[in-house]
Amino acid sequence: RRQVGSTFKPFVYAIAMSEGEFSPCSKVPLMPVTFELPGGKTWTPRNSGEVKEGEMVTLRYALAGSINWISAFLMIKYSPEAVVKLAHKMGIKCPIPAVPELTVYEMVGAQTTYVNKGIYAEPIFVTRIEDKNGNILQTFVSRKQEAMSEQTSFLMIELMKGVVDFGTGGRLRSVYGLKYPIAGKTGTTDDNS
Repeated sequence: RRQVGSTFKPFVYAIAMSEGEFSPCSKVPLMPVTFELPGGKTWTPRNSGEVKEGEMVTLRYALAGSINWISAFLMIKYSPEAVVKLAHKMGIKCPIPAVPELTVYEMVGAQTTYVNKGIYAEPIFVTRIEDKNGNILQTFVSRKQEAMSEQTSFLMIELMKGVVDFGTGGRLRSVYGLKYPIAGKTGTTDDNS
């Protein structure tokens, strides 16, 4: 398991898209958000880049720039429990603490839910076993379940295209010259590793 950092943000945005109140074009203000912690303590997330407090930004821009204030705003609006519930529907099996640590296997399976039109399909490594004569001894089928609507998965792909087109994943275009449609989310928690 490893910390997932900002690669977890699409789960938060997916809740906002699924509730129908927000779209990728919805604008929200850049404002600090403070969480109440046990013991009367508080925590206010910081942003890694420069942001102009009070400026209105689209959710597409916020996810592309990995702006923590907007993710925190959505997390408080829809509750951490709602985000955890969706992540579990998308194949994350482990309990999700305040700082999620997931396996690559879980994260890959969950992220493919977007391109599978909202259907989570458990990743499998072997689809069948044959003997030396080609006789099928055993077949394996991926477990599938609906995690979100097709519309929500479409909106999430559109949001995550912004990460590559003009956000933190822009090097895929500028450095590596990849031209075809790409959607994704960067995360730099453990020194970009």
